Amino acid sequence: MPNRAQKLSLFAILIASFVSLSLSAIAAAKVQQPHTEPSAIPVPEILSSGWELQDSTKVPQTGSGAGAILSALTYKPRDWYPAVVPGTVLTTLVKNGVYPEPLYGENNRPDRIPESLNKTTWWYRTVATVPSSYRGRNIWLNLDGINFSAEVWVNKTYLGTMRGAFKRGIFDISDYVKPGEKAAIAVLIKPQPHPGDPHEHTIADGMVTNGGITALDGPTFLSTIGWDWLPGIRDRDSGIWAKVFLSASGPVVVKDPLITTALPLPRNDSADIAISTTLENITDQPQKGTLKASFEGVSIEKEVELAPKSSQKVSLDPGAFPALHVESPRLWWPNGYGPQNMYSLHLSFDQDAKTSDSQTIPFGIRTITYSVPDSDNLTISVNGVRIFIRGGDWGLDEGMKRIPRERLEAEIKMHQLANMNLIRNWVGQSTGEDFYELCDKYGILLWDEFFQPNPSDGPNPDDLDTYIANVRDKILRYRNHPSIAVWCARNEGFPPKEIDDQLRVLMAELEPTRRYQPSSTSGAGVNSGGPYRWRTPREYYNFSEAFKTEIGTSSIPTIESLQGMIPQKDWEQIDDDWAEHDLARGASAGDTYPKTLADRYGKIANMADFVRKSQLANYEAYRAMYEGRNAKLFNPSTAVITWMSNPAQPSFVWQLYHHDLEPNSALFAVKKSGEPIHVQLNESTGALEVINNKPEVLRGATAHLAVYDLTGALKLEHDFPVAGPASAAIDLGQVDPLGGHCEVWDQKCIEIMSQVRLLRLTLNDAAGQQLSQNFYWRGMASQPDNLQDLDSMKTVTLKATATRENAGEDVRITVHLTNPGPGIALMTHLQLRRGKPSSSKDPLVNVTQRVLPVYYSDNYISLVPGETRTITIEAAAADLKGESPQVVVDGWNIGVSDIASSIPVTLNSNAQVDHWPTTNLPIVAHTWK
Repeated sequence: MPNRAQKLSLFAILIASFVSLSLSAIAAAKVQQPHTEPSAIPVPEILSSGWELQDSTKVPQTGSGAGAILSALTYKPRDWYPAVVPGTVLTTLVKNGVYPEPLYGENNRPDRIPESLNKTTWWYRTVATVPSSYRGRNIWLNLDGINFSAEVWVNKTYLGTMRGAFKRGIFDISDYVKPGEKAAIAVLIKPQPHPGDPHEHTIADGMVTNGGITALDGPTFLSTIGWDWLPGIRDRDSGIWAKVFLSASGPVVVKDPLITTALPLPRNDSADIAISTTLENITDQPQKGTLKASFEGVSIEKEVELAPKSSQKVSLDPGAFPALHVESPRLWWPNGYGPQNMYSLHLSFDQDAKTSDSQTIPFGIRTITYSVPDSDNLTISVNGVRIFIRGGDWGLDEGMKRIPRERLEAEIKMHQLANMNLIRNWVGQSTGEDFYELCDKYGILLWDEFFQPNPSDGPNPDDLDTYIANVRDKILRYRNHPSIAVWCARNEGFPPKEIDDQLRVLMAELEPTRRYQPSSTSGAGVNSGGPYRWRTPREYYNFSEAFKTEIGTSSIPTIESLQGMIPQKDWEQIDDDWAEHDLARGASAGDTYPKTLADRYGKIANMADFVRKSQLANYEAYRAMYEGRNAKLFNPSTAVITWMSNPAQPSFVWQLYHHDLEPNSALFAVKKSGEPIHVQLNESTGALEVINNKPEVLRGATAHLAVYDLTGALKLEHDFPVAGPASAAIDLGQVDPLGGHCEVWDQKCIEIMSQVRLLRLTLNDAAGQQLSQNFYWRGMASQPDNLQDLDSMKTVTLKATATRENAGEDVRITVHLTNPGPGIALMTHLQLRRGKPSSSKDPLVNVTQRVLPVYYSDNYISLVPGETRTITIEAAAADLKGESPQVVVDGWNIGVSDIASSIPVTLNSNAQVDHWPTTNLPIVAHTWK
């Protein structure tokens, strides 16, 4: 059994499992040339190892000369910490054992990790060898992101400063280093001027105030002062949070390329590509050469001359270069509407058989428009097809910016799995190259914001020059990504005029095709404002706004995720540990959620029962959140974005998956509601509806409704012919009213309203192939919100088999589940683990045995008598850690029988209510102090 220290480190072990992957090089398309290709520039040298960190007050060298001393090759640091780069100061201190994992339990309280960290100046230092291949070229030191400001030194020479978390630092170090020799780099990181005072989240005080004076600093991770989804992070994410690298060039540098694509809508059988870039002569001599652009068989050239120390913008368009008119382009589409085809543009400036500088830029051919003739509401169309936006808000990718590419890919891939097609980058807190590349890869559009919160959450920035410089660099750096759909200036408010005026100038200069939206809650039918608490499904159908940017509900994780985020002493009482992880008084109504849950599904026996009942609540609310908008598809509804889809810390609210990357039932509810062609029950009116997200008319389909009682007996069924227009909700009539009249059939329909019932919907196409399936549990007409009779359902023992198939670096598990009858198996949940089924009495073994991340084709499924379902489970083979896979099963009323399966399929005893003592899970208000 793990000791206390081992238990406290389990969460850190889970985080550490997400190792950073090196960025894949994007190869330019090879173009046949009649002459010898110029010699290429050397590859960048990533500086991710050998860094050290120390509090500047603990470094003997002080004053203006300290940087020169610390960046000398002869300097020998004493008692510095090995540093994580990229990473924050606190990440390094945690790795070195100075402080415990902040996001576990209540470790983040200021009596354990001091607030003084955000008022401290820190030195970073490393020694790196400059590649010999850089000989004869200009050499650059690149810092992709620091927080909040920095002074940079190399080999005893001061290079300059950086300010703001989202602006790159690019320094010419050619005169101070030599290829093939070592260079010492020192970076002084200064904290943001106004770190503010965070409020502690407790049961007694609730989630209290969001934000504060920290917004005065503008382009920083302002959410780290504390929000109602993240406690105050004690260093405010200070540090070198993005990669550092060396690069080389010749005398002319290729900068700020822009690629725009235009289709002759409504046709999309050709595309015009326009390319522009800035060429900068960094020498005091005139330069001439050839700008070359190539992609997939297209190759064009333009001769250019540059005066000394000058820059010139060069444009290449189809009028001057007909090859940029592309026939039959492979288009980039949002998730669910087509493939995410990408091209790769290689730009270079060549002189005398030598490449001075080059860039390789991935891009997608697509055209986005923002209005339609029949509506004044913001309506996003891609390549001429209306896209119903199903999105998620990201407050911050990770509370301490621990975002290796592997972790980000898992998060964004789960959005694709959930049939989402947009992420809203709230206040621009999640800004990094991997984030944008992966959104391109998985077809996730971006509503991307700049750095101002709701006016009530903090003041306007006081350094306008720094603010605009960070905005400008962000646009220049990321604007070629096809996933970016909208730039938004401010969350839930308008920017001050002096900022708005400059942003409009920037958009006109830098962004010729994308929409500029001043506010996330105003203009063209756009609205924010929640609600953010759990509500009954029917309430999600009552709205008037068209483009909804924020709406949320509680979202309880699996029992294993819960056990992995707080210590065992707090499992059976809702106390300040739960409040630290967002279940307390506030916008999510965490203080009343347990009673809401008990009133709907029955008295809560213990933690396992709380989780079990919460998965029903998660599923009901998240499905209705999207189905309610489906019901008014494009009339007026054009978008719904849940607050939130991604958690910045382990949480009880506002998430589709946990911080450890295990999905809960919310993800599969959203996936269900977002099917391209979807059958649903309107939980407000009782109407049967088919949602056609496709741009083609739906013909010859059949919807089938089957109604069961709690014993599993089939009470009635009916078929409905389905035909309807493209991009529309098709109403098939009322089939399950809250009370009174039923239009489809006679008294038999009304009789079943007097009991809790289960509805199974299926939709088949003209050939009999299933397009959609859905399952509901409904209260009595007289008490629609009392579902406590569900607890009378008898246990259903499923028959299960599982097989394994290896596919390269991945493993696929196929699970067949059969319900031999006669009852209904409600909310069957599968979980992949590694190793043999555990006989340990320590529940934390179940936490460490899980394989994460995992991608399920479906989960939390319900099976009627005689039904068989197949679920595929995909994971990286390496995450099995050399052990055999196993599958565990739980649910509302689930047992399981493993019938000679090659992979064990067993009951998840840890999740069973009777496995734990009855505690009634009381709410205990005390102080963390």
